Amino acid sequence: MNDSDQGAGHTARPKRADARRNKETLLDAAAAIFVTSGVEAPIRDIAAKAGVGTATIYRHFPTRADLIIAVYRHQVEACAESGPALLATSPTPHAALGRWINLFVDFLVTKHGLAAVLQSDNAGFDTLHAYFLDRLLPVCTQLLDAAAASGEIRSDLQAYELMRGVGNLCIGADGDPRYDPRRLVELLIAGLRRPH
Repeated sequence: MNDSDQGAGHTARPKRADARRNKETLLDAAAAIFVTSGVEAPIRDIAAKAGVGTATIYRHFPTRADLIIAVYRHQVEACAESGPALLATSPTPHAALGRWINLFVDFLVTKHGLAAVLQSDNAGFDTLHAYFLDRLLPVCTQLLDAAAASGEIRSDLQAYELMRGVGNLCIGADGDPRYDPRRLVELLIAGLRRPH
């Protein structure tokens, strides 16, 4: 390999890193727009929030379903990766669990509308649901086990039950402005504490 080949190799790596960062910025922008405007929000709004042109979005995600699925997977990964980090940096395991559940609620709010978009693709939806469970159940289990081991919460809680309960509290939040699922989720997490 000559010097010019090595130089070409060095310039290609930053482009890949930049492209990865740009894609993450785009996915974060799409998630934020989905929270405020739903999954049917105009692509131009997502492009404006991300600071890119609409053609950039279509180049990465040719269909709306492609974009929604990518946002979903991106958020599942972010939620999964945050669990161990919160456990390491929070003052108590219960505090880490509460912070993680808040992130999970954010994810659920963004996820709203996914089923409608994927109605015609049951296999795709089933695959995403399995991915969701495979990535998030172990993280929630780890947080519950740590909080139980510290004596902060009961030890008979199952991650699936807690996640399902939180999900059920989030259903219909957009249909009634008087309903605040976050408040109810906070009460649920506070209620997990063992009486002292």
